[in-house]
Amino acid sequence: MTKLFFATDIHGSDICWNKFLNAGKFYEVDVLILGGDMTGKAVVPFIHQGGENYKVTLLEQEFPITNADELADMKKRVRSRGYYPYLTNPDEMAELEKNPSRVSEIFNAEVLKVVQQWMDIAEKKLGGTDMKVYCSPGNDDMDEVDDVIRTSKRVLLVEGQVTQLDEHHEMIASGWSNRTPWDTHREEGEDQLEVRYEAMISKLKNPKNAVFNVHVPPHRSGLDEAPELDKDLRPVLAGQALKPVGSTALREVIEKYEPLLGLHGHIHEGRGAMKVGKTLCINPGSMYEQGTLLGAIVKLGKNKIENYVLTSG
Repeated sequence: MTKLFFATDIHGSDICWNKFLNAGKFYEVDVLILGGDMTGKAVVPFIHQGGENYKVTLLEQEFPITNADELADMKKRVRSRGYYPYLTNPDEMAELEKNPSRVSEIFNAEVLKVVQQWMDIAEKKLGGTDMKVYCSPGNDDMDEVDDVIRTSKRVLLVEGQVTQLDEHHEMIASGWSNRTPWDTHREEGEDQLEVRYEAMISKLKNPKNAVFNVHVPPHRSGLDEAPELDKDLRPVLAGQALKPVGSTALREVIEKYEPLLGLHGHIHEGRGAMKVGKTLCINPGSMYEQGTLLGAIVKLGKNKIENYVLTSG
């Protein structure tokens, strides 16, 4: 039977990507599965001040850089948190303030550059092994990410597909989510999600023995509790008021087809394992900014889950 490691929402963190690739050997699993939202959220300008001097603002704190070693260390620090360092100067910064589209171009280019670097790292770390890596980018990941992953021999793009995990278990995968307040790259209405899910499920030989690797958690599963936001997208009661934001369409198909396992993410605070009907649903959560890889190890048996454990490292 198959023993898998699942992680999600690493949002551009170099540390988490490397830990994810190392998890196969470390946890002695057969398969690595990366859920959605693999890319970061922002570019961090490194503003040249002359000579070897730069000025960097990270998390509202300003850092002066005075030599090459400090520059390298700060780049690594920024990348470890999932952001993208960008070397620039005061003149370009003034121009970028007038040209938001150019900012988007720079961000997109940095994202795709790092995704390509990650594919190269995967080939180097896992080359010569039989470790399989399955990936389905999430709602925060731009469409162009798929094209980069398709060039990889080691990381397999499984969005919208049925994947045979072993003799007994199949997996469907999708990084799309229901609607969010942020109008991200891959989100749609619940009716459209239902069509998306049913299209994959119709190709399964045995849905009850399948894995549903779907980025968004099912609605009211206990894995989808997120801070409620007001009309200005600010947390209500300082983030203490929570509401379920998962997919109703996903919950409906899980209750209808009763798959063996659901693997989810999207809600970083939603770490846990819950039953939705007969289906074990897991959200390992995310602490990518701290450089901590949260994950789940699941051992699949014939027509059952032998065991599972949530991991942190």
